Amino acid sequence: MFNWILENRLFQLAREGKRLTPWWAALPIGSLILLLSWVFSLPVVLAYGIYSGEHWATLSEQPSFVSGMWQVLLLITSFGGVILLTWLWIRLYERRAFHTLGFEYGNILQRYGRGLLIGLLMFSGAVGLMAIFGFLASETSASGHQGLLALGGVLIVLPGWVVQGAAEEVLIRGWMMPVLGARYRPWIGVILSSVFFAVMHGLNPNLSILALVNLFLYGLFAALYALRDGSLWGICALHSVWNWAQGNIFGLEVSGSETGGGTLLNLMEAGPDWFTGGDFGPEGGLAVSLVLLCGIAVVLLMKARSKAACSKSL
Repeated sequence: MFNWILENRLFQLAREGKRLTPWWAALPIGSLILLLSWVFSLPVVLAYGIYSGEHWATLSEQPSFVSGMWQVLLLITSFGGVILLTWLWIRLYERRAFHTLGFEYGNILQRYGRGLLIGLLMFSGAVGLMAIFGFLASETSASGHQGLLALGGVLIVLPGWVVQGAAEEVLIRGWMMPVLGARYRPWIGVILSSVFFAVMHGLNPNLSILALVNLFLYGLFAALYALRDGSLWGICALHSVWNWAQGNIFGLEVSGSETGGGTLLNLMEAGPDWFTGGDFGPEGGLAVSLVLLCGIAVVLLMKARSKAACSKSL
């Protein structure tokens, strides 16, 4: 019934190394990778501090193209460091290649494109739920920060989200989940990696209990999606476009933080925080909970299909 989890390609790839990192080392090593990765962004942070001076305290106060440039540099340097450090760990300690993180060749464009579409539809579904109940409103920002005038900034920041989404998936679903699942039990890899994903966002501003629950639910959904796909291509795309759509298409907070680059639409939550997420953004509200629960159900229900059909579908 759950053979697509128990005999998954991601676990097989993890076993190609000479060592499997134990749980008591995987969790602190994952934390250390996240901490050290910010060292790579220090030059950008220092340069931004010199550039902004006393005039532009936040990214949102700058012209959209300029703030998009700083945002993409910050995302690429900091989260690119996550990818680099994860690769160094598996190369030097586990003795395996980068592609064993779930980046094998085969149907790459199809998998990535499908992930982009699903991620955009899922987050749009959460926005749609808020709109149906009248819990969204439009707001106006400075000229050039929204609509077509902000298109340059919206597009230039996209590569940064591509790296950011991929980095978190490489660390959590590409390395931690398969290693723990291969060494112990698949469900241990899924649950512990999902808990780690939620906890790693614990310092985000405006965090709530429901936001933590949703972060765990996203981790669970992402784990199941990656396992059904047997690779990381799709979930990397889904994660990236989710954040890009949230911050730069709809203009909402991304896990409690504002983003640079401007926004095509400029929406704000206008309903109860328990449904909309309030200052944390939609990821802290029930609308996203419902979307993620539906996503989890869909992935699990697909298990009833034949093994041959499953291999063709994802």
